[in-house]
Amino acid sequence: MTLAAGTEDNRQRVWIWLAACLGVIAVQMLVQHLMGRLWICECGYVKLWEGVVNSSGNSQHIADWYTPSHVIHGFLFYGLGHLLLWGKPLSARLLLATVIEAAWEIAENTPVVINRYRSATISLDYFGDSILNSTMDTLAMAAGFLLASRLPVAVTIALAIALELFTGWMIRDNLTLNVLMLVWPLDAVKAWQAGI
Repeated sequence: MTLAAGTEDNRQRVWIWLAACLGVIAVQMLVQHLMGRLWICECGYVKLWEGVVNSSGNSQHIADWYTPSHVIHGFLFYGLGHLLLWGKPLSARLLLATVIEAAWEIAENTPVVINRYRSATISLDYFGDSILNSTMDTLAMAAGFLLASRLPVAVTIALAIALELFTGWMIRDNLTLNVLMLVWPLDAVKAWQAGI
């Protein structure tokens, strides 16, 4: 009877942590709404996939070429949670990851960061994410986090490298280049990304 009671108690704790994750996502959406972000693409419809990087639909729909970078965020945040919250439940570590991702999604859609993207990268037409896209980015991070919790470390690393190489090959951009160009823009990389 004690074992069953303990198991039930653990389930309740997991649901509390998961409810907290959903609460963080709700706050992310509310803050972005108060920032004036649009709920969906200005075009007035929702697409499952936006495959054209340099288009007004990029970062506006459910998924795009930058979705893999958010999956990789999940891989990285899983590792960070493993280090910082050793011994804590997976759901607690997921909450930490969700808070970090939501904070980034809010910061990414501030005028300062949007203007940085536009000045330092090839994303000249970037005007920020729709709330839908931003929320889906957070869910992609959660999917990556949960995937990393199930896969062997070597497989997670190989998958991250494969996603980076594939995205880099397809659109000349990926998480690594995105961070590099935001932090330390290089003219040679910008020219390569522009196809010059």
